[in-house]
Amino acid sequence: MANPVSKVSIVMPVKNTGLFLKECVESILAQTLYEWELIAIDDHSTDNSFEILDAFAHMDARIMVHRNKGVGIIAALREAYSYSTATFITRMDSDDIMSPEKLKKMSESLDAHGPGYIAIGLVQYFSSDQLGDGYQQYAQWLNSLTRTGTNFSDIYKECSIPSPCWMVARSDFDACGGFNHDTYPEDYDLALRFKKEGLKIAGIDEVLHFWRDYPSRTSRTHDHYSDNRFTALKVFHFLDQDRNSIKEMLLWGAGKKGKEIAKKLIKNKAQFRWISNNQKKVGRDIYGIILEDDVILNDLPDAQVIVAISSKKDKTRIEIAKAAMLNHSFFSFC
Repeated sequence: MANPVSKVSIVMPVKNTGLFLKECVESILAQTLYEWELIAIDDHSTDNSFEILDAFAHMDARIMVHRNKGVGIIAALREAYSYSTATFITRMDSDDIMSPEKLKKMSESLDAHGPGYIAIGLVQYFSSDQLGDGYQQYAQWLNSLTRTGTNFSDIYKECSIPSPCWMVARSDFDACGGFNHDTYPEDYDLALRFKKEGLKIAGIDEVLHFWRDYPSRTSRTHDHYSDNRFTALKVFHFLDQDRNSIKEMLLWGAGKKGKEIAKKLIKNKAQFRWISNNQKKVGRDIYGIILEDDVILNDLPDAQVIVAISSKKDKTRIEIAKAAMLNHSFFSFC
């Protein structure tokens, strides 16, 4: 079979997912859109992943498989992209499943909207074991943002672009730097660069991707996806994209997350005031900064507030503050 002219390039890093790989690739072969190419890069697997991919490649000319010349997901993604040729770019995880309409729906959305948009579909987690509430809540949160096209509004809270369920035009992908950055977690970094580039959301109100969870999934086990790396990434992009040096910056919360953020702000030499609603902490010196009572928010005319509070009780307090202090800009980091 001759290699077709591809409309969509699917880049897929693969490492030791032989258990799930056949089901993954079969879901791609079942797509209602025919004009795609799959570029799979095996990242030094020690199982039979490469052999499974190679067998599929011999069956269908739209599938290409190469071994990673470098090491790690970013190197694999970068190499996969170097072989890509299509108008639209998307990423796939080798342990997940596409719905049959995924590529068709997303490419049609980009055709309709034109350049400057990122197509995003709804996602659904599944697992052979009991799925934790946290994953279900994360998927519900993601899908609520996608339905309203507000994925960038709360991006410092969590990665609000599902890494295996986006599609962009090649020109927009290149403009935001593509896979040319070495920062982990790579999917979150890319999402924040999509935001920086000013891409708009083209949300599709349909489950297009099925996200598999299991104990050894890379995002659960690798140091690249530790909380500390997420915090560093949030602080870096906030200071780069959203910090207004004319306005006073406040960090609200002095728990574990607040302390992590404070250390990153100090490391970046960012000036800020640190506030807390916990009277036991007010007045304490932490990292050379005296914590102040959060009532000072009422006395400031206009400030940027990084929120590092996660308890449900305190979040209610924060929502009340947001409604009452419309001149302040609030950025939830947890």
